[in-house]
Parts: sequence; C-alpha cells; structure tokens
Amino acid sequence: MSIATTFPDGQPRCSWCAATAQYTAYHDEEWGYPVADDQRLFEKLCLESFQSGLSWRTILEKRENFRRAFCRFDFRKMARFDESDVQRLLADVGIVRHRGKIEAVIHNAGRAVELVEQEGSLAAFIWRYEPKTAVTPGTQTQSPESLALSKALKKRGWKFVGPTTVFAFMQSMGLVNDHFEGCAMREKVQQARRKFQRPE
Repeated sequence: MSIATTFPDGQPRCSWCAATAQYTAYHDEEWGYPVADDQRLFEKLCLESFQSGLSWRTILEKRENFRRAFCRFDFRKMARFDESDVQRLLADVGIVRHRGKIEAVIHNAGRAVELVEQEGSLAAFIWRYEPKTAVTPGTQTQSPESLALSKALKKRGWKFVGPTTVFAFMQSMGLVNDHFEGCAMREKVQQARRKFQRPE
C-alpha cells in the first residue's frame, strides 16, 4: 500500500504528482474522476498509447497539441484520416512523431466507430470492465480487468492497448480509485464514483 505525502500547501497527495505544478493540477482535478464521455475516453486511450515508453509528463505537456492535431480526438473524424494526415502528423513537432503510434490511433478510431455501432457507446462497453472489488492503492500496474479489456479490444482489432496501458487508462478515467491512502483527493474521487451513473 502507498501512503500519501504532505505537500507544501499542507495537502496530502499521491507522491507521484510532486514533479511539477502541472502534474499536481492533473492529479487534483482529473485523475481518477469517473468519465462517461466517449470522446474523452477515446482521447485517453490514444494518449496512453502515445505514452508507452515515455513519461506521462511528456504527454501532458503536449496534450493541447495532440488535441489540435487529432481533431480533439473526435474518432469519427479521425477514422477518415489518410496518408496525407499521417505525413502531416509526422511533421508536427508539437506531438510525439512515432509513425507506428500515429497509424495505430487512426486505425483505432475506425474500430471505435465500429464499437459504437455495435455496443451503443464506448462508455457502455468500457464500464463493463469496472472491477467489482477495490484495488489496493499504488500496488498494481495491471489487473484481471485491464487484461480482460485489453483482450476484448484487441479481439476487435485495436492496437497499442496492452493490459498495462489499459490499467493506466482505467486509473485515470475513474474505473478504479488508485489515489494513495490518505491522499486528499481519494475521498473526493470516491464520492464522485458513488454519484456516477454507470453508462448502459
């Protein structure tokens, strides 16, 4: 179990967010709060794919550039991207210029369109994989549920969605509350999760 660290403002927080003020704001305002919006869910899956092998700090600093470059992660628009878009993105110094990852998220946009047609929404599909029991904070990099969701997405043709990537996605989108014990945000996230209406 990981224990929260007291910050200069007197608030106990998860120690990982101490590196920058941007990290702290992300931790306090976004990380772990439940999300049911398809576009935001797709964005986070894409950004987690880009983050693979890099630090989240790199991605967070470039997030607005990613949003601009990828039509704010509107997967219906992204599904229509072609090779000229790939070349445009490879030339964009504001994002991570990795051809494999760029092509993967464009490919995944098409799979997202298909999934919505079949299941009604990304949110309804993804939230089926919410763990039934709470995780012990700060102890896991993947879980049986992240493994199951990873397999389900891969079966539908998605790329760059391994179980560790998917677990990081589940942490950030509120499917699990992985704020450390004693973190000031842990109870706020718990309250948000209690009030959250699971999509069907």
